Amino acid sequence: MPFALFPLMLCVFSVGSAELVVAGVLPAIAGDLDVSLSDAGLLVTAYALGVVVLGPIVTLLSSRTPRKPLLLGLMGLFTASNVLAAVAPNYGVLMTARVLSAITHCTLFAVCIVVAGSLAPKGKEASAVSRVAVGLNLATVLGVPLGVLLEEHFGWRSAFWSIAALSLIALALVAWLQPAAPVPSDAGAADELRVLRNRRVQLAIVITALAMAGVFTAYTFVNPILTDIGGFDPKAVSWLLLLVGCGSLVGNLVGGRLADRALMPSLVGVLAVLGAVLALMAIGGRIGWLLVVLLVAFGAAYFAVMPGLQARILTAAGDGAPTLAVAINIGAFNIGIAFGAWFGGQLLGLDFGLRTVIAASAVLSWLAMTVAASELRKDRRAARTALAAAGASTPAGAGASAPAPASAPTPVPATAVPAAADVSHD
Repeated sequence: MPFALFPLMLCVFSVGSAELVVAGVLPAIAGDLDVSLSDAGLLVTAYALGVVVLGPIVTLLSSRTPRKPLLLGLMGLFTASNVLAAVAPNYGVLMTARVLSAITHCTLFAVCIVVAGSLAPKGKEASAVSRVAVGLNLATVLGVPLGVLLEEHFGWRSAFWSIAALSLIALALVAWLQPAAPVPSDAGAADELRVLRNRRVQLAIVITALAMAGVFTAYTFVNPILTDIGGFDPKAVSWLLLLVGCGSLVGNLVGGRLADRALMPSLVGVLAVLGAVLALMAIGGRIGWLLVVLLVAFGAAYFAVMPGLQARILTAAGDGAPTLAVAINIGAFNIGIAFGAWFGGQLLGLDFGLRTVIAASAVLSWLAMTVAASELRKDRRAARTALAAAGASTPAGAGASAPAPASAPTPVPATAVPAAADVSHD
């Protein structure tokens, strides 16, 4: 990993751990602060709402702030919010700390992704994004279990103290290693909002929401899927989920490389594989060893799709003002997750069973694939039209190796038609 990306990965790891660890320590928080478990669960709900509702507003208001100072300010607020959570004397203060943390989440992720893409060589943006996103994998695989382990030995506050300490290290590394990269002088709030009118940006967000709904309709109920369908002992679930996490690490890095080579074809392909894995899980989930293999493949496919989703929103938004589009795309992740969990719960409430829930996940994944495939076709048509227009403007008799005349039209930039490079992969 290029060393300049490491502080960004550490920021993502810290933020991801802070978001997820609360679910693992909820009973301890409820007992210590003398609130019901359902009230403690609102700490998770409030965080998610903060990400979706307040995150894009913060991103919009900070659109003219140079990225390095913005990262430092957000990480400073995030660190302070976790210190406040660690010392919270009551539920109200802890809720305030969680909302403050959520305010930073969306913009922090967005800026880390945009900066990672800007630091990468042309055509390697997805790999850079995937390396930064490894922090989210590690938050799932290591951050949450370690937070729970700390809670068991030192109390739930120690989990927040550790996240605050790690955030402080990330803050120092950003200050030391991150090159200064001011936003373009013409990229203000109006430019950021204008990007959202771009049809390709809108559909990129739709693909993200559908893909995450496809994942979490089933994954929300992974514990009963393993125990009720697969017949595994509940004590084995944590180890099996660790295998899923290992698959996700591999999938994330492979997905980044695939997206660099052929962004939209790889995104369509990975979504197709994700749907197929879920369909096989619905059919053959009662075979224990097969369910484990499919779950590892599911983790790999789930995280293989993430670099492509982020790279698509970056290329669709273009170079001018991508940060708000990326932030809203992160909100789409949360909306998809929330919808998937709700939809799966509704199906169970109607007594359709877990295998139907898994099948519904497959259908949603294939629906995301269908939208992505439609976008791929449109991008290729646009690329062919641009190439035809460029050919028509070439003087008659000019050879392929002849130098372009001074009046030749400027080539279409990659950010304008990002799938142009995909034509060779037909």
